[in-house]
Amino acid sequence: MDDKEVEERFVAKKDDDLKTRVWIESKTIWRIAFPSILSRVTSFGMVVVTQSFLGHIGEVELATYALIQSILVRFMYGILIGMSSATETLCGQAFGAGHHHMMGIYLQRSWIVDGITATILAPVFIFATPILRLLGQEEELAVAAGPISLWFIPIIYSFVVSMTISMFLQAQLKNLIVGWLSMAALVVHVSLSWIFVNKFKWGVNGAMAAMNMSGWIMVVGQLVYVFGGWCPNTWRGFSKAAFFDLLPVVKLSISSGVMIW
Repeated sequence: MDDKEVEERFVAKKDDDLKTRVWIESKTIWRIAFPSILSRVTSFGMVVVTQSFLGHIGEVELATYALIQSILVRFMYGILIGMSSATETLCGQAFGAGHHHMMGIYLQRSWIVDGITATILAPVFIFATPILRLLGQEEELAVAAGPISLWFIPIIYSFVVSMTISMFLQAQLKNLIVGWLSMAALVVHVSLSWIFVNKFKWGVNGAMAAMNMSGWIMVVGQLVYVFGGWCPNTWRGFSKAAFFDLLPVVKLSISSGVMIW
């Protein structure tokens, strides 16, 4: 075998190794990314479905819902998803260091910090009407926003649990369940919206009730997965340690929340 043949075989082997590494890395990336993409798409789909049903109820209801979504919910969602990214950072570090038991504690600390934040910001929805008046919205829309905005308070708390669990599972490559649960929640949401709005004629309350129920169905599914033994190394039950050393979590969560918002 001459030098040229040896060089050609070496190059071919190197190309095969590169293709193998690219294939392995691509599969790993999509294994993490696809459930997250699916979750975000279905989450947006639930918003669109509710908006579609409200559009059949009335123009004022549609405009009010869109107004609350674009101003109040995005404001709250940006802060919470930013704060939840702190859970991803902490859990990722713990998983990489082999401190698996700390991931469950970080998750509980995130629930505490994010839950308190959601409670502090909840008055934004309670006083939606005067806030929108202050922003110069039309009186009819500002008044209609009052009862609709109250329906978003349970949804915000579902974000607190759902987003942090998603980050917790993603850090250990177990977030495929999140994608499947989000798909199931979307199917349930479409079904409940049709039943509550078209069949029972419950109007705005029916559309918003369907959205709340669908969102919390997903949360319950995630909790069952975590508590049911599918994360034996990272979830070992509730711990008093979650109430200690909260300050570093608060700092990281606030900085992440402000950055995303």
